[in-house]
Amino acid sequence: RSASADSPAASGDSNVSALHAAGVTGENVTVGVVDVTGFDTTASALDERVVSARSFGTGESVRNDGNDAHGTAAAETVARVAPGADLRLATFDSPEGYREAVEWLVAEDVDVIVAPVSFYGMAGDGSAPVAEVAANATDQGVVFVAPTGNLARGHWSGRYRPAGNGTLSFGDSASGDRASHSRTRNYLRGDDRDVTVWLSWDDAHRDEGYTAELYWTNGQDTRLVARSRTYPGDGVANERIVARVQSGAYFVTVRGPANATGARVELSSPTHGFQYLRPAGSVVAPATASEVLSVGAYDARDDRVEPFSSRGPTPDGRTGVDVVAPSDPDVADAEGFVGSSAAAAYAGGVAALVVDANPDLAPEQVERRLERTAVDAGRPGVDPVAGHGRVVLSRAVGVADNATDPANRGERD
Repeated sequence: RSASADSPAASGDSNVSALHAAGVTGENVTVGVVDVTGFDTTASALDERVVSARSFGTGESVRNDGNDAHGTAAAETVARVAPGADLRLATFDSPEGYREAVEWLVAEDVDVIVAPVSFYGMAGDGSAPVAEVAANATDQGVVFVAPTGNLARGHWSGRYRPAGNGTLSFGDSASGDRASHSRTRNYLRGDDRDVTVWLSWDDAHRDEGYTAELYWTNGQDTRLVARSRTYPGDGVANERIVARVQSGAYFVTVRGPANATGARVELSSPTHGFQYLRPAGSVVAPATASEVLSVGAYDARDDRVEPFSSRGPTPDGRTGVDVVAPSDPDVADAEGFVGSSAAAAYAGGVAALVVDANPDLAPEQVERRLERTAVDAGRPGVDPVAGHGRVVLSRAVGVADNATDPANRGERD
């Protein structure tokens, strides 16, 4: 993408080289990157920057049999924003592996952890175990950066009120929780690839039974394609569907008790958009933790938050989104690496530069600095779509736009 000199993209990425020339490169900073796909440690942008790399999973390797594009792109983005930083890389294949990976990075005394991962079907109030892992890392002196997720077009949540026969009514996407007997089907468009749907409900109702069902229809006939199953290993009340669909019309229903239980039910799909949407509250763990720098995706070309970028607020009333950053950062140079993961990797590199320029800042001070120096992206003030606004590199680091005055690097009130 090209950008004019006064565009949001230019005001952020065009200062990278100038900051590096001024000596702000992330030197003496160590960044840990934890990703589910693995890493190609021989990638050119990572040359001589990777101090160590480990895998936390059964039969997994850091290289992950070459299925490492996402993790590699995230690490490369961090390395291009903060080329002087040392990198420690960790890959995992389960929530337990994620916990072990983060604890290893903390033990290795990293300054920043970038976790471009999303755990679906978990509580959005920060109480999910994977969110607590991130919060613990922050408590131990690490700046933890995570994406808000890309669920705004594939998310619905509301109280369980069945329309009849124990089938949830999705109601009107803009009218709160009012029941509607005609809205028990939430449609999506089949496109010859796997569809993933997560169903979760709050812990207070964890002993109740809820099931998602995926159907194909041609308008006259319907056929059950898949029924959700309990997802093992994360210890929360959720189920998941993964099914290959062809082109055509499909819909999801949610079945549960015959009576209105009032359980908070959440339906989300990281692969497909729903007919009935509630983008609010779609931030995913670990970004749901209050101690994490949660980063949404920003479209620099159209000067707006990406329509797919997850939104707050969280169920416990927090904004949910702290800042937004480029969803397709110029420094990434990776085909297909677009979204809140790319935004989080970019913001993680900026956080490393902030630590380099201001080594005495605590993690919460680094987060506040990125928030305070952000520029509104959307309506004025802090909001659950853009948080404090878009990250601007030179403002966050505290160096003048010409990046030549070291006196400008200090923390400012």
